[in-house]
Amino acid sequence: MSTASPFSHPLYVMAKVVGASCNLACKYCYYLEKSHLYPDDLRHILSDDLLERFIKQYLESQTMQQVLFTWHGGEPLMRPLSFYERVIKLQRQYAHGCEVANTIQTNGTLIDDHWAKFFHDNGWLVGVSIDGPQEFHDEYRCNKTGRPSWRDVMRGINFLNKHQVEWNAMAVVNDFNADYPIDFYHFFKEINCHYIQFTPIVERILLHQDGRHLASLAENNQGELADFTVSPEQWGNFLCTIFDEWVRADVGQTYIQLFDATLANWMGVEGSLCTMAKTCGHAGVMEYNGDVYSCDHFVFPAYQLGNIHTRTLTEMLYSERQLSFGRNKYDSLPAKCKACRYLFACNGECPKNRFSQTDEGEPGLNYLCKGYYQFFEHVAPYMDFMKTELEEQRPPANIMDAIKQGRFDNKR
Repeated sequence: MSTASPFSHPLYVMAKVVGASCNLACKYCYYLEKSHLYPDDLRHILSDDLLERFIKQYLESQTMQQVLFTWHGGEPLMRPLSFYERVIKLQRQYAHGCEVANTIQTNGTLIDDHWAKFFHDNGWLVGVSIDGPQEFHDEYRCNKTGRPSWRDVMRGINFLNKHQVEWNAMAVVNDFNADYPIDFYHFFKEINCHYIQFTPIVERILLHQDGRHLASLAENNQGELADFTVSPEQWGNFLCTIFDEWVRADVGQTYIQLFDATLANWMGVEGSLCTMAKTCGHAGVMEYNGDVYSCDHFVFPAYQLGNIHTRTLTEMLYSERQLSFGRNKYDSLPAKCKACRYLFACNGECPKNRFSQTDEGEPGLNYLCKGYYQFFEHVAPYMDFMKTELEEQRPPANIMDAIKQGRFDNKR
């Protein structure tokens, strides 16, 4: 097929530079088990040759002037600083006028002065995985010997702050911390974190012959819910409780990705959160050996698109198979979802969580549906107000004054 791309969406590929290798062993991690897909290779390191091939192809595949690289793991800081210095060199070599930006997702435990200075000097955005206060974080985020990691993460954050690195928090919401939303939210305010992504943990346990233990969407409703999975009721209460504090005091000061994405959908514009988009499939994943998969949460044999050594990124990410994967997000919704008043806001959320059934027995319902519906019902009047403010070219933060004036007293 032709490698020319007529698509207006940027092409994203998350690079797994060390595969599933990590210095931690978080109990709920969805990616550690991916090492079982490559049992004959213990190192799981992206080679220099493959790195150059990837960067060259990635830049050539873009239809936009701005190009974002995302470096992921496992733990990507297990590669030395020299690896990322080579990344910068190759990007400059092949950019040909494109504006290149980089983001990296890390558990934060390996960040020191050298790493922080590199991120600052090269303008990298750093995502740090941290699950709130020490008691919450250390419940599940420990190393292979059971040693907790919160203190190491906070040390890394201090280095980022010292060097004025732009960073945001990626916080997993699980069965434990979901019961303490105010404590959870206050922690991030106390450490002066203004950009937060909440990710609900939903996994099913299903043992495979190769050693993997998590179920994929292709395995339908098989498997038992993992004990760390957040319940729909917990998720709904968690979101509503934090929203109530945020909307009264922190609009325009603290940016919560889910709230921003909800407002974007209320406005009818595309937000930054793929789980809330109508279609998906624009963001693939490349493993350390060049294997490309449909999505970070679909690194399963059934969703492998090919290998960069034999097919280009453009061929794989714009293949009919991948385009069908993206369209299927909407097409596979049950009738209940397509008739839902909040379909525009939710779009069924992430397909990986659609293993439940409707009351009528139709498959494909999102496990978290009840929680999301509670959230959208709760925030609807506030979203309506902020939408009007934006349409009139006024700041949505005006909602805080409106609340103080009692305009939403009957909504509490």
